[in-house]
Amino acid sequence: MTQPQTLVEQYGPRDAMEYDVVIVGGGPAGLSAAIKIKQMAAEKGQDVSVVVLEKGGELGAHILSGAVMDPKALTELIPNWKELGAPLNTEVTEDRVLFLTEKKAYKTPNFALPACFENHGNYVISLGNVVRWLGQQAESLGVEIFPGFAAAEVLYNDDGSVKGVATGNMGVKRDGEAGPDFQLGMELHGKYTLFAEGARGHLGKQLMAKFDLNKGKDPQSYGIGIKELWEIDPAKHQPGLVIHTTGWPLDSKTYGGSFLYHLENNQVMVGYVVGLNYANPYLSPYEEFQRYKTHPAIRTFFEGGKRISYGARAITAGGLQSLPKLVFPGGALIGCDAGFLNMSRIKGSHAAIKSGMLAAESVFAALGENRQHDELVSYPVAFEQSWLHEELHVARNVKPYLNMGLYVGALMTGIDQIIFRGKAPWTLHHSHADHECLKPASDFAPINYPKPDGKLTFDRLSSVFISNTNHAEDQPIHLTLKNASVPVDVNLRKYAGPESRYCPAGVYEFVKTDEGQDRLQINAQNCVHCKTCDIKDPTQNIVWITPEGGGGPNYPNM
Repeated sequence: MTQPQTLVEQYGPRDAMEYDVVIVGGGPAGLSAAIKIKQMAAEKGQDVSVVVLEKGGELGAHILSGAVMDPKALTELIPNWKELGAPLNTEVTEDRVLFLTEKKAYKTPNFALPACFENHGNYVISLGNVVRWLGQQAESLGVEIFPGFAAAEVLYNDDGSVKGVATGNMGVKRDGEAGPDFQLGMELHGKYTLFAEGARGHLGKQLMAKFDLNKGKDPQSYGIGIKELWEIDPAKHQPGLVIHTTGWPLDSKTYGGSFLYHLENNQVMVGYVVGLNYANPYLSPYEEFQRYKTHPAIRTFFEGGKRISYGARAITAGGLQSLPKLVFPGGALIGCDAGFLNMSRIKGSHAAIKSGMLAAESVFAALGENRQHDELVSYPVAFEQSWLHEELHVARNVKPYLNMGLYVGALMTGIDQIIFRGKAPWTLHHSHADHECLKPASDFAPINYPKPDGKLTFDRLSSVFISNTNHAEDQPIHLTLKNASVPVDVNLRKYAGPESRYCPAGVYEFVKTDEGQDRLQINAQNCVHCKTCDIKDPTQNIVWITPEGGGGPNYPNM
């Protein structure tokens, strides 16, 4: 297959655009960084050029989160967000934490809940809608935003520092050749480049390897979050009700739990998170989520309702111990590209906003000193002195404790968060990457999941349909294999083909050839960009690369 650089040589050189700051990713971290830089420039009467690249067809198209939002960081960034119409419309009115058995639900008394489960003063939101609003604020300040342009390559200066990024070529055919509507990608050069791609960022992953940013850090830990948006019977709707559950349907050794949030307009967000360090290759996070909705305490909300949208996304859960070095010559990692999510609170948007602001302050100070392409050393220093670092420090032991199993983990988390208030004189560590935790299929029995009923539970393909996912059919497959023989020779034989179960979009399926041989079929057009395959593949043979810009899901109100 013709390599992308060959097309650049054939049709190049690429056009280049020069900016002071290039930001990769139009989520809460990237947009907040852009806004903060422009705010500081306006205060000083200076002109700082900032561009944001977003691979989704529009801002918010690829944004997926629970979400209950702590407005603390947003208030620091834009104090008058209420007057400006930020879509934080539903304040939390009630917290419920339930422990589920197969038939029963037991409510945890509020006095026994750690502070991390208290949501007083927080808002049930669509993060996608908040991001669209942040985009409007950024553009009003003069930020250039290019949706539909995926940053596909990191560019380097001769001294090895990051120069910027190049967007992917458009109109490339499946065989790698230029199609009739071929368009060469463009280069965006910045004095500094901030990477805000979300969890398991394609370029962030490369930067971590090139600059050894994970040296001395724990392996990152991830979960997969699968979510649906429903419109329910108004009689069952309680705006601001926040429900979290643990227990059934997962076994006690597997980390996971659900969220069920009541928005405005009779809408409910429901989702399930499964830690990707699970051991059983027969486990299917998607089917566990569907099964969860059948619980007597849960299904009552959805009976008579209508499912509106569906999506899935990996989340970073390693916390403070797994944060990489945040800076390298020419740029920095912000938001979930670094891993700032607070797993104990199940919140990341406020952390993403704050990290973007901290990086922005460092960038602006560097530009004021006429610096470029060096390390923004003041950014990690500022983080260590911030309330965000303190919050993540308090939460640092929760995920390691929960990895010990539901019962021991819950007990130890209670001791850590209620008695020690997160300030125990020890720090637990993650010893294994998620892909190392999968065990051979011979150690387990297959799980018999019930068939979907089409009313409360659904199959993957009908779910992908309402995610509005689309990729150009003839473009190169963006789910690449290092070795084409590994899926059958290793994954299928040893692990019973786990990629057919951990993918929430039906991308991977094992089929028979005409000769009766097994082969892996990759339905790349179904991909919702959750990155789970890149994380959980036991041999790390699957590498997710960015597809053509504008492809993927288009989430409304998610």
